[in-house]
Amino acid sequence: MLHSFLTAVDDFIWGPPLLALLMGTGLYLTIRLGLLQVIRLPLALKLVFFPPKHDDKEGDVSSFAALCTALSATIGTGNIVGVATAVKLGGPGAIFWMWMAAFLGMATKYAEGLLAVRYRQKDANGQMSGGPMYYLEKGLGSKFLASAFALFGIGVALFGIGTFPQVNAIADAAQLAFEVPKWTTGLILAVLVALITVGGIQSISRISTKVVPFMAILYVLSCFGVMYLHAEQLPAVVDQILNAAFTTTAATGGFAGATMMLALQAGVARGVFSNESGLGSAPIAAAAAKTDSCVEQGLVCMTGTFFDTIIICTMTGITLVLTGAWQSDVAGTAMTNMAFTQGIGSQLGFYLVNIGLLFFAFTTIIGWNYYGERCTEYLLGVKAIKGYRWIFVLLVAAGAFLHLDLIWIIADIVNGLMAIPNLIGLIGLRHVIAAETFAYFSAKDATLDNGETEASL
Repeated sequence: MLHSFLTAVDDFIWGPPLLALLMGTGLYLTIRLGLLQVIRLPLALKLVFFPPKHDDKEGDVSSFAALCTALSATIGTGNIVGVATAVKLGGPGAIFWMWMAAFLGMATKYAEGLLAVRYRQKDANGQMSGGPMYYLEKGLGSKFLASAFALFGIGVALFGIGTFPQVNAIADAAQLAFEVPKWTTGLILAVLVALITVGGIQSISRISTKVVPFMAILYVLSCFGVMYLHAEQLPAVVDQILNAAFTTTAATGGFAGATMMLALQAGVARGVFSNESGLGSAPIAAAAAKTDSCVEQGLVCMTGTFFDTIIICTMTGITLVLTGAWQSDVAGTAMTNMAFTQGIGSQLGFYLVNIGLLFFAFTTIIGWNYYGERCTEYLLGVKAIKGYRWIFVLLVAAGAFLHLDLIWIIADIVNGLMAIPNLIGLIGLRHVIAAETFAYFSAKDATLDNGETEASL
């Protein structure tokens, strides 16, 4: 009964209106900003890997640390379990719609990061606070939408991306790979989260800057290993993904078949779950960056979607289709496990997936703890942060025992609710986004015309 009710709510929230709002906002910003996610991607990557010195600027952590904190929250079970779920529901065509959602989402993520720095402020503890709740209130002038976003953000942190899907995935992986009981995993996770998050953004960013690059590189190399061993099949796989995006995929093996609309819905919903473009979560971390340029931090934010979906989710999706695991009777982590065990050998593939999942999911937990903390601070003040942290830790301990299907439905629902006020804010502040962007690049182009090289900027 509960499952049916939640499924109906999920289908309503993630129906055509929200999909159109997500994709439409990204499309509008893509056109309005002149394909910024393509033309300015080299500059964005330069700002990530060769950042300017901003130690004397306002903020709590470096731009790179802020990006890693955001990536720690986005690179998680969505990249492994979420992609498998999308392909299981929508077939290979779902991967194409994940690409489209990510391409448009890069423009959305840029706008979110820009507004986060533009409207950020210090809290009573002297820490930077920013994100949709601040640009909705200070920029758009809507305290109601700002409070709604913060409330939904806490919901996502406590009952959505932040706890249950990640903890459940870690518990399953630890049990499969190392035969660790679920109750033990839940207890260990709760203790680790409590120890790390008590230090706030500085502690979380220190862990993120070390773990995120390592885990991402390890996982991508593992996927390349599968592709190398099956290189002759790659052209056919790409063709299958492109064809399935616009046609009905017939039932085959353990796959029940899917229409184009189902592929689109699964791809966009799971793509947003993975890269969080449009949800408004990443700008909460971006607001903490030491920078005096909202445009530069927006560009840095934009690369998060590129790394998360265009690279990592693509690796998972191609691996699933390449090995035929998507046609099996298994789902979620088990499907990705099957793909890697068939692709590069049973033992090596099995451990690579499960160890990667452990890292991915754990960093997502600590990243979302921070997001929920900032939303709590906005609604209730700094005194409420300690209580929020205790509730978060208790839910982490309990998350290992929930059923996978129910977890993903709850996560989808609160994600959708969080996205709505944020997207309204992006649309309402579109002129601010455009004005800041054009002013920055006009000044930059003028400086280049005066003889300075881009490398010196």
